[in-house]
Amino acid sequence: MALFNLFQRVSQAPTNPHPAPVARKFDVADLYRGPIAGAEETAGANDPPLDEKLRQAYFWIVNTAIISPHYDIEYHDGPSQSFTLGDRKSRLVLPSGQSYSSYVMLPLLTFATRSKCLFIGGPGRGKTASALLMGILGGYSVSEVRRAMQHGHPQMTIADLLGNPLPADLVNAQRMEDIRISWRRWLSMRVKIIDEYNRIPTRTQSALLTVMGDNYAEILDHVFECPDSAWFLTANDDQGGGTYQVIEALRDRIDVVVQALAFNPRFLGDLLTRIEENLRPEQMVPRQIVFTEAEGDRMQQEIRAVSMPEEVRRRIEFFASQFEFCELGGAQFEYKTKDTARLAGMEWHNVTAQDTGRDRLKDLGCQTKNGLSVRALMTLMLYAKAIAYFRGNRVVELADVRQILPFVLHDKLPTDPDAPFFEAPGNAAYRTDRIGWLRKVLDLACAEFDRLDRDRDDPVARMFQELKHGLDGVTEAETRSRLVRIERLIADWAKGGKLYGHLYDDLLALKYMHQRYTNYLRWLKTQ
Repeated sequence: MALFNLFQRVSQAPTNPHPAPVARKFDVADLYRGPIAGAEETAGANDPPLDEKLRQAYFWIVNTAIISPHYDIEYHDGPSQSFTLGDRKSRLVLPSGQSYSSYVMLPLLTFATRSKCLFIGGPGRGKTASALLMGILGGYSVSEVRRAMQHGHPQMTIADLLGNPLPADLVNAQRMEDIRISWRRWLSMRVKIIDEYNRIPTRTQSALLTVMGDNYAEILDHVFECPDSAWFLTANDDQGGGTYQVIEALRDRIDVVVQALAFNPRFLGDLLTRIEENLRPEQMVPRQIVFTEAEGDRMQQEIRAVSMPEEVRRRIEFFASQFEFCELGGAQFEYKTKDTARLAGMEWHNVTAQDTGRDRLKDLGCQTKNGLSVRALMTLMLYAKAIAYFRGNRVVELADVRQILPFVLHDKLPTDPDAPFFEAPGNAAYRTDRIGWLRKVLDLACAEFDRLDRDRDDPVARMFQELKHGLDGVTEAETRSRLVRIERLIADWAKGGKLYGHLYDDLLALKYMHQRYTNYLRWLKTQ
């Protein structure tokens, strides 16, 4: 029993100390607040803030429940020691700031944001156990989570997944609406787990897609509305190694992918203790780190309230603009995209063979086969806010984006393994290391952003700022002046000869602004 209590211990010391918050100054609005508002503010005053509670959950899991000594999400508070080892000059970094294990961090951020996480890794790596812990953090018992977990298998039907019509109603009902449905319990839960999702038949995957994407289930014209939930899916690999190929739309609904890294035998003693004492992590979760539904709702609101500075957002914009452009995709300027070529069924190697106008080693877009979707970019910004919140900050830093980006885009940016970048000295490992490759691409994009001095010299951003102020009161002369500035900038860029992804997106933005001013000018003439 003493050892059980030891495993349930949660540190009372701050997990990530920050300066004490400044006392709130008196506001005249306080005079008009009723007693209920005051009671809401003081309720739970002795409880830790939700970000601190989330960190307590992380450190309990990483130090007690899940043996994951892989601190691959690195932060640096100043200079960090690094060492070069082996024939391949492998680099080992000792971070100077508080760093984290992605295998625990990403599921926790998914739990906090009620998003969708896919665990990948070989059998026995703890994928299902990790997902089970997330369900217990959501306030469910071990037995509830186990019974609600959906296990993919080749014979799984839609009825197995969602529920069944009652047999008596099928016999006696005169109308479709008279048939009652016995819905599966898991549909109403805030944490949903699908084990080995790539073993589910294609038809049943389509029903799962509706639940994941639109939060409702449908059988015989009866609809069950599902609550916002955190989803955890598992697969032994991410290359279609299951019984059934996962449909593209279902894969696209997954927000982050996290890999279960290999077990370090130095921690074999911990496994031995669990065997000898008959201890299971899911049975030892401390009550202090379990979240109520109301706390989950409030945590989501606090995460969304984390601000993202313009300088960080603009670097994400510049990074995202590198990938979609494909000069051979179409004749009309708007259709010069990789998606146009993909929809036309063109073989990728035929596209790249004809692309001779650019420096394919320098162009980051040549490393990938597609661009980024709106969903992927929204997920990236949400998780960047979430990891900043987890760290106790209320402003996103570029380091947050750099650490979270590879897990969000893991499935969203497939590489072109034949790209010249992977043939360059020292880059061969990036063919298999998607996490390291995506961080490298972001670093290269930020370096190009700095080289172009986009923080200070960005005429498109200045023109957008003018337009955001609105068109009310803008004179005809000023409108014509802005149109001329847009045309001159495009003419200057046309002299450069080569066209890259970030220029392509800027040119489309200039065309958009030109059209707005043209329409406004036409309206002015009618007044």
